[in-house]
Amino acid sequence: MNDEPRWLTAEEQLVWRSYIEAATLLEDHLDRQLQRDAGMPHVYYGLLVKLAESPRRRLRMTELAKYAKITRSRLSHAVARLEKNGWVRREDCPSDKRGQFTILTDEGYEVLRRIAPGHVNAVRQAVFDRLTPEQQKSLGEIMRIVAEGLQPSEAGADLPWLR
Repeated sequence: MNDEPRWLTAEEQLVWRSYIEAATLLEDHLDRQLQRDAGMPHVYYGLLVKLAESPRRRLRMTELAKYAKITRSRLSHAVARLEKNGWVRREDCPSDKRGQFTILTDEGYEVLRRIAPGHVNAVRQAVFDRLTPEQQKSLGEIMRIVAEGLQPSEAGADLPWLR
C-alpha cells in the first residue's frame, strides 16, 4: 500500500491557486459592495434572497442553514442581527417545539429589492462580463460537479449545517 500523497502537478497547482485567489477576491468584492450599499455581509444577503424565494417568505432554520452551508450557530448569530435590523423575524414551529421558522419581513423584502440591482451589477462585472457564454456554461458545470462531490448524502456526514 502506497501512503505517498498524489501531489498536484505544476499545472494543477496553477489551477488550484488561481481558483483560491479568484474565490477569495470575489467574496471580498461582493462583501465590500454589500457592506457599502446595505451594511451587511454577503452571507446575510444570501439568507434574505433565499427567504424571498421561499413560499410565504419563510423557511425552517435548519433548511436555511443547509442552503447557506453554514453552522447552525453561525446562522443563529446572522438571524439575530437581521432580526435586530427588522429584516426578519422568528416564529416557533407548531409541529416541532424545538424548530423555528425565519420569516422575511416586509422591511427586509424592501431592503433586498433596493440593494439587489447593485449586487447583481457587481456579480455581472466581476464574473459574467469577463466570460464567454461557453466559459460561463463550463464554469457552472465544473462548480456543480465540485459541489455535488462535497455534499455526501449518507447519514452522519460532517456538514456545516449539521453541526
